[in-house]
Amino acid sequence: MQSIRNIAIIAHVDHGKTTLVDKIIHASKIFRENQQFDDLILDNNDLERERGITILSKNVSVRYKDTKINIIDTPGHADFGGEVERVLKMADGVILLVDAFEGPMPQTRFVLGKALDLGLTPIVVINKVDKENCRPDEVQESVFELMFNLDATEEQLNFQTLYGSAKNNWMGPDWQNPTDTIIPLLDAIVEHIPAPKIDEGTVQMQITSLDYSNFVGRIAIGRVRRGTIKENAQLMLCKADGVFKKVKVKELHVFEGLGKNKVTEVVAGDICAVTGIEDFEIGDTLADLEKPEPLKRISIDEPTMNMLFTINNSPFFGREGKFVTSRHLRDRLMKEMEKNLALRVESTDSEDKFLVYGRGILHLSVLIETMRREGYELQVGQPQVIYKEIDGVKHEPIEVLVVDVPETTAGKVIELATQRKGELLVMEPKGDLQHLEFRIPSRGLIGLRNNVLTATQGEAIMNHRFSSYEPFKGSIPERNNGSLISMEGGQCTAYAIDKLQDRGTFFVEPGEELYTGQVIGENSRDNDIVVNVQKGKKLTNMRASGSDDNTRIAPAKKFSLEESMEYIQKDEYLEITPKSIRMRKIYLDENERTRMAKKDA
Repeated sequence: MQSIRNIAIIAHVDHGKTTLVDKIIHASKIFRENQQFDDLILDNNDLERERGITILSKNVSVRYKDTKINIIDTPGHADFGGEVERVLKMADGVILLVDAFEGPMPQTRFVLGKALDLGLTPIVVINKVDKENCRPDEVQESVFELMFNLDATEEQLNFQTLYGSAKNNWMGPDWQNPTDTIIPLLDAIVEHIPAPKIDEGTVQMQITSLDYSNFVGRIAIGRVRRGTIKENAQLMLCKADGVFKKVKVKELHVFEGLGKNKVTEVVAGDICAVTGIEDFEIGDTLADLEKPEPLKRISIDEPTMNMLFTINNSPFFGREGKFVTSRHLRDRLMKEMEKNLALRVESTDSEDKFLVYGRGILHLSVLIETMRREGYELQVGQPQVIYKEIDGVKHEPIEVLVVDVPETTAGKVIELATQRKGELLVMEPKGDLQHLEFRIPSRGLIGLRNNVLTATQGEAIMNHRFSSYEPFKGSIPERNNGSLISMEGGQCTAYAIDKLQDRGTFFVEPGEELYTGQVIGENSRDNDIVVNVQKGKKLTNMRASGSDDNTRIAPAKKFSLEESMEYIQKDEYLEITPKSIRMRKIYLDENERTRMAKKDA
């Protein structure tokens, strides 16, 4: 019987989880000496590489001495908390990674709380001790305080701490004496993380993750809680609605290195992938055929935000995308719900509109970005937070916002946050930065990042996480400026934009193809105005030095997907196609807009 350790690596965004996994993989000599490989081996989809964040949790396993260590790399963003809650069920211990300068951040608290509730054993790794002005000893104390505040048990508080720099490939018990290897971490895992606890009884395995293969279809991934699963075995699938369904295991794979190995049986305690089972969902249990006993289902925090998804019905419909109908959109959203646990989709009274609920702007924008890369065309409305009625009082989601800024611009950040009903809780120096903590309604965060980055010349570091529902805080000022709207369709001209520059900022370049009702800029005042940017210069064969000046145009302001989602107003849609992102009014015709505005009023 081989010895097994199941560990999840948890940390705040950008504290070095995926880099640490890279180094563990190298230390365990999975690769041949002459094999070529990139950094961030596990961040293998394009979006993760571009954004530099982990979005999906991954499994790998390494062998050290006589022990097989299954490692689960988890995302750090609160918006992907659903991923973390789900995969922690497979682990017996966690490596909590903390930056030696930043210390525990909002996300650290969120994932650590989940791990301690499940009774997992922590090992704390203070990473990046090679940074300037780092403070490893203070950070270690603050981690202890955090665990104490999260009601950790005596055993959990008696955690092992290691210091090091994953980037420079070393770990050790003392940060002032760097070692030259990451092996002390592997020793600590084998010594301090308990082997899987195996209960007596019939087969049980909870499906906590799923994979897909074009050859065998959907693959169920989970940890065998008790008993042994064998190839070709007949088992019972226990579903959410209490239905029991007879299924047959076709093939079994265990994780070995970066891939999977086919095996004939998997014993309790190991993590495996099962093929041949149809119609399962995450959270279902595979149990004994004669005496099935389902495991308790995975509980997931509620979504806090929703957006309207609808088909693209703009004049440019179908020009750039491959999947454009409401059937395509519905099928894609339903498929996403199977593996994205924190996502909910509701149909509306219209066939081609869907309400999609998620954890935050980033959670929803990653879904939209993935869809547009797959060739979908769609439109989305303004993000809305989800209100709840508790004891007859309207409640809204409140978040904890943490901002680290240079001292000179801290005042501006406090002003921006308090305008949006934020309460300042903590203000303390942290190295050469000022550390600010607020409690702020989720509504107040929409569009705040842009304003904060502008006010601090891009030097602010912002993080937030959901805290609780509290009574409604009152109205929050929205965008003060109206929109510039295109009057006609066709190409815009440099001559027309030049003449209109004093009206506001433009989002379009000369020569771009526009349609009537498209939002092409921000008005310098608070009302919307319709402008003609298609009109060209009247050409005569007379020349005059005064009227023949060259046009001088300020560069167009370009938005990322998240920025556009936060920017649009209630009466606007964001049109998203594989090649472009455009803002538009819901009603393209000016007379119809006026009529609808009167009706709403």
